[in-house]
Amino acid sequence: MTTNTPPLYLEDLHVGDRFVSAEHAMDEAQIKAFATQFDPQPFHLDDAAARDTLFGGLAASGWHTAAVTMRLLVTSGLPLAGGIVGAGGELSWPQPTRPVDVLHVVSEVTHVQPSRSRPDRGMATVRSETRNQQGEVLQVSTMRVVVPCRPGLSA
Repeated sequence: MTTNTPPLYLEDLHVGDRFVSAEHAMDEAQIKAFATQFDPQPFHLDDAAARDTLFGGLAASGWHTAAVTMRLLVTSGLPLAGGIVGAGGELSWPQPTRPVDVLHVVSEVTHVQPSRSRPDRGMATVRSETRNQQGEVLQVSTMRVVVPCRPGLSA
């Protein structure tokens, strides 16, 4: 499912703009499938083994949470013209994602800067929190993204 919001160009973005994505329900099968392929550690693969770790039970890989976050941003959370093109950022996981969690992403534009050398684009900084159904923050990302200017205009 993709968003019905028209794509936003650099001129459309302002500090303080907020976006909320649709939801994605996690489950044990997804967590184990992702972990088997990309992060095969016991606390992502086996609930019994995970109970004896700092997680205290099965937890999704942080990279799985990041991948779900990206899908939610692309399909329903951050309607940027030209797609979400990353130029760097920071990522943290204050709490683990669990099989019962229903994720959504709340994003806020914190900086908008037209390019001095490329008048057809600029950069925006977006802080996103991936939250569960109880509003607990499971992931925080602050990323710089390349955003095109509206065709025929410069920022």
